[in-house]
Amino acid sequence: MAAKWIEALTGSLEQKKQYKQSQARIEALPAPYRTAAKALHRYFLYYGGHLDGDTLTTMFGDLADLWERAATDGTPVRDIVGDDPVDFAETFAQSYTGRQWIDKERVRLTKAIDDAVKEQGS
Repeated sequence: MAAKWIEALTGSLEQKKQYKQSQARIEALPAPYRTAAKALHRYFLYYGGHLDGDTLTTMFGDLADLWERAATDGTPVRDIVGDDPVDFAETFAQSYTGRQWIDKERVRLTKAIDDAVKEQGS
């Protein structure tokens, strides 16, 4: 009973566990891969804006998978992210669908414009 109440306030405990596991996997990477993965993780927290815990845990798990494979294969970091790390990060994040914080503002903007058009009589 208490666990459900706590999860209602803080979110899924299983998702938190999965998130911490992906963080530990990233921390265990060798230096160049760990540095790149941590930088991407930080960027995703600012850029992604995902509200859905399942989406976030999947994305961060996949990020850990990507860098673990790269480290195992010895793939150079630049071969993964290319010449534009921002483009790589944003493309990676956009491949995960889920609710984002900006979604409600998009709806609000669309409604405000529709209301303005109605006021104008068009």
